Amino acid sequence: MNRLVRRGAAVAVGMVCLGGSVWAETPLERGRALVNGIVACGNCHTPQGPNGPVAGREMAGGTPFVEDPFTAYASNITPDPETGIGRWTDEQLVTAIREGRRPDGSLIGPPMPFGFYRGLSDGDLRAIVAYLRSVPPVRHSVPKSEYRMALPAAYGPPVGTVAEVPRTDPVTYGAYMAGPLGHCMECHTPMLPDGRLDTTRMGAGGRNFTGPWGNAVSRNITQDKEHGLGTWTDAEIGKAITEGVRPDGSRLSPPMGYHYYKAMSEGELVALVAYLRTLPPAR
Repeated sequence: MNRLVRRGAAVAVGMVCLGGSVWAETPLERGRALVNGIVACGNCHTPQGPNGPVAGREMAGGTPFVEDPFTAYASNITPDPETGIGRWTDEQLVTAIREGRRPDGSLIGPPMPFGFYRGLSDGDLRAIVAYLRSVPPVRHSVPKSEYRMALPAAYGPPVGTVAEVPRTDPVTYGAYMAGPLGHCMECHTPMLPDGRLDTTRMGAGGRNFTGPWGNAVSRNITQDKEHGLGTWTDAEIGKAITEGVRPDGSRLSPPMGYHYYKAMSEGELVALVAYLRTLPPAR
């Protein structure tokens, strides 16, 4: 049975699910659900094989990202004290994730999606940090990233308090899932020559991703009916997100993180699809 039913009923179900027992979660439980679900940290920070993440190397880093402006390597974010984040304080981790600043003051470069992570709520960010502390340490040195572009002095002013996002409205919470949590637009928006996202074509796709899986091109996820999702049903969009299967039965390729997104609750998936329905057509 499809995880998404007809849209009208699905939105009602989503509002109930989103407002359910979430408040009973501990920070560690919430962090585990986020990191292994919609945030999908391992999609970059866990070494990848032809069919997805390499077992036993969770968050050990090393995945290369090659673009014209840079060759970047995902960092080791396990608690290993020598090659990972084991010596970083919680506050230093919060600053690194949300503001892109290491404990030594140096700036972390793209493709880490700081523009989206600045919007992570305080509670969710603390939960993510709590879960990362629980990951088994892996001793793994990662090559230094190389940037053929100028990095900014900062990604913005220091981030203060970020409130929790209400989970009672599917579109509002879906925007939070697609933005600060899932950073969908980081992969599904074309990149300009200077490494910035082309904000005039948000969601238009077309980015190339090369790895053990070969070469993959991110899809247009706007409501464009010819190139995007405009003719797909809610159920078809949901199946692509959580199972990696297109309406024609063909499979999506990594780095699309459907093996993480399948962990989303029904209400979360409904909210995400409801938000994607609001994206104007773009090419």
